[in-house]
Amino acid sequence: MSIMAGSASSKALFILNPNAGIPPIKFFVSEELKRRRDELAYYKSLSVDESGDLINNNFDKYKIFIAAGGDGTVHTIAARLVGTDKLLGVLPIGSGNGFAREMGFRTNVRTLLKDIERNESFDIDMLTVNGEPCLNVAGVGLDSFVAHSFDKLGTRGFGSYIWVTIGNFIRLRPFSAEIIIEGKETLREDLFVLVAANTRQFGNCAFIAPAAVPNDGMLDIVMLKPFPKYLFPLIIFRLFSKKLGRSRYYKHIKTDREVIIRTDENRFHIDGEPVILEEDVRINIRKNALKVLKTRKNKFA
Repeated sequence: MSIMAGSASSKALFILNPNAGIPPIKFFVSEELKRRRDELAYYKSLSVDESGDLINNNFDKYKIFIAAGGDGTVHTIAARLVGTDKLLGVLPIGSGNGFAREMGFRTNVRTLLKDIERNESFDIDMLTVNGEPCLNVAGVGLDSFVAHSFDKLGTRGFGSYIWVTIGNFIRLRPFSAEIIIEGKETLREDLFVLVAANTRQFGNCAFIAPAAVPNDGMLDIVMLKPFPKYLFPLIIFRLFSKKLGRSRYYKHIKTDREVIIRTDENRFHIDGEPVILEEDVRINIRKNALKVLKTRKNKFA
């Protein structure tokens, strides 16, 4: 654990994941944090446990905790702040930055310091997936297969992500799933993608759930049914233009009830992080679970 000590009166603690992100961006951000060490305090964290210890050891010293990394870093730090009066902020340097994009955070330290100085916040909901917190999106199918493959790569960046996505799509076959919405209905579908969403996008402005709102008290279930593979370019265009809902292969359900997913496919992801889930997958919405630093670009506060 290494510390770059800043002003003891700082409102925020920056927790930097030096392993996250694209090298030029993370180098620039790291150097900017060093340059401003008299204005702020930050630590470098090399593991989930280390990030948790940093928050626990500094919990009473700071009002705002800034996750400087990708969606995985944000997930780790947010999980420690759920149900508290502490605020989550993000300095995005990851590959997808889905949550940061949704909340209006940008890779600009000076702008973020202005947001910290204003010290405004708003509450958002959070999903739980078998009890595990999920800020953004969890699912199974093409997106989770990509997450598992991408995790094995030694390189990062949008280009690598595209190649991994194409490779997985070529090999993609439908999987069967049973979706049980508590006290309401049971669906049985063959699918390419099955997602539970709290926000609209995976990351990189790929809007899988364009109707999702992170503070409406509802979770969004999105299903993408098998389609002819020659339509892939059209599906991708609609994904990035917020028009995927117009596709005949797209199905969307909004609910505040528990959703149970049963499938023989066990390669899931939670906030882009690959996980193996073997049994019934139970998804719930936890309303007003997390306080987030308000930015000028935020669309939901």
